[in-house]
Amino acid sequence: MISGTIETTEQRKVFMQEAIRLSVEKMEEGYGGPFGAVVVRHGEIIARGFNNVLRSNDPTAHAEVDAIRKASHFLGTHELTDCDLYTSCEPCPMCLGAIYWARFRKVYYGNTKQDAAAIGFDDAFIYQELEKDLPYRAIPMEQLLPEEAQQAFKTWERKEDKRKY
Repeated sequence: MISGTIETTEQRKVFMQEAIRLSVEKMEEGYGGPFGAVVVRHGEIIARGFNNVLRSNDPTAHAEVDAIRKASHFLGTHELTDCDLYTSCEPCPMCLGAIYWARFRKVYYGNTKQDAAAIGFDDAFIYQELEKDLPYRAIPMEQLLPEEAQQAFKTWERKEDKRKY
């Protein structure tokens, strides 16, 4: 274990190389696209993730999400505030959301989202969709039974033993 929580440039390179290695290895094994990620805490890799969309038939099985799930399970917490994420590519919108929910200290990435778009992984349409009002999005969205849905929120509000996150 490396003392403290600040890694050297050489250590950061090793962590990124591991994320890149995973991206190639698992892509070649047929798991999914060329994406890998590692979670680092106190100078040690505590979780490795890779894109598993094709093998699992799960569109959410991205490298970052996989690594976050494994790290959270390993640490027994949903907050990864003392961890850094090394990912072979700039995160997509879904992974970016998961990264913020996990509250990482810092994210390091290899390829850019423009690099990903150049090989067919273009997330620009998702960012464009988020800017549109609901009626104008490509996938229609309609609110249904809001009064009934509010009951769950009211129950949460009154719950005395809730854990905020």
